[in-house]
Amino acid sequence: MLPSLSLSPSQQQDHKFKRVTPKDSLNSGDRIFLPHSVKQITPPKHDSPLTLTAKQINFIRTLVIYKDPHILVLNKPPGMPVQGGINIKRSLDAVAAECLNYDYSEPPRLVHRLDRDCSGILVMGRTKTSTTLLHSIFRDKTSTASDDIGTKRRILQRRYWALVLGCPRRSGGLVTAPLGKVVVDNGKSDRITIVDNPTSLSSQHAITEYRVIGSSSHGYTWLELSPLTGRKHQLRVHCAEVLGTPIVGDYKYGRQAHKKWGQFDLSNLEDTTEELLKEEALPFGLNLNKGCISDKHPRLHLHCKQIVLPNISQALQNVQSLSDSTYDLSEVEALELEADLPPYMKKSWDVTNS
Repeated sequence: MLPSLSLSPSQQQDHKFKRVTPKDSLNSGDRIFLPHSVKQITPPKHDSPLTLTAKQINFIRTLVIYKDPHILVLNKPPGMPVQGGINIKRSLDAVAAECLNYDYSEPPRLVHRLDRDCSGILVMGRTKTSTTLLHSIFRDKTSTASDDIGTKRRILQRRYWALVLGCPRRSGGLVTAPLGKVVVDNGKSDRITIVDNPTSLSSQHAITEYRVIGSSSHGYTWLELSPLTGRKHQLRVHCAEVLGTPIVGDYKYGRQAHKKWGQFDLSNLEDTTEELLKEEALPFGLNLNKGCISDKHPRLHLHCKQIVLPNISQALQNVQSLSDSTYDLSEVEALELEADLPPYMKKSWDVTNS
C-alpha cells in the first residue's frame, strides 16, 4: 500500500507531517495527504453475480485439495489472479464465491495472497470466525518472524519450490534483506527492491530460508524457499537480488539474467499471453502445459508446494473465544497440506533431472 501522510489542525501550524501506520486511527479534523503517484479511480460498479458455465464450475471444484467445516484449500493455477481489480472480472475469490460455497450461506474468504503467475496452495476461510483466526495466524507470522529463526515448531510453515537460473554459493541458508517499493517508468509502475537503510520508514523486514533441492547439468537449480515473512514479491526479489539466482520466468526481476542465459526468446513476451489464450485448453483462458524451460518463453517457476498450519477446526472446538489470550495454537495438531506442481513445471522437473 502506498504511504500516506496525516496532518492534524495543530500540526498544520507547525507544518509537521506524520506518516500513518496501520495501527494509527484518524481523529476528527485530521487530513490525509497522498503521494502524487496516487490517482483517483472511480470504484467499479457491482454488477450481477458472475455467470459461470458448468465446465468452469467443475474446473474450479477440481482445484479443491482440502475442505472441512472451517477452511477451504485450493491448488491455485498460475495465470489466474487471486483478487479482483481494474480489468479483472473473474478473480479466484470472486469465482470461489459463486461455486465453492457448498451448503454455506456465506462465501469463502481470502486470508493470504499468491501472485497471479504463482501457483500452489491458497487457504480460504469458510466462516467469519475461521477467517479471523486464519488472518491472525498469517499476520502474526510476519510480525514475529525474527523470533521464529531456528525454531523447530512454528505455527505456520510455508514451503515453495522454485527453479532458478544458476546456483547459490551455499546449499542453504537464511536471507534477511529488508524490502521497499520504488517507482519506475516515470511513475507508471513500481517494483520491490532491497533497501540499503533498514531503518528507513519505507522498509519492511523480510526473512527467507532456502535450501537446494537439486542442481542440473543444464545450469538450473531447484530451491525450496520458506518465507518467514509475507512481503510482496519477497521470494522473487530475494532470489534475484540477494542469491543472484532469479527465478525462471520472472522477467520483472530477472530479465537481464534471462537475456544473458541466451536460450530464451524475449522479443515478444507480451504476445505470449495472447498465444496461450488462442490455444485455450482449460476454462478462464488457462493453459498449464506451455511454459517449461524447453519452450521459448518459460513461465514463472514458483509454486507453493506445502503449508503446515494449526488444525483450525480443532482449535475452534477447544477455544471459547478468539479473545482468549491464554490459548496456545502450538498445542493444536498440525494440518499438513501439499499441492502438485502445474504441468509445465513438472516438464521442467523432468528435463532438469534427465
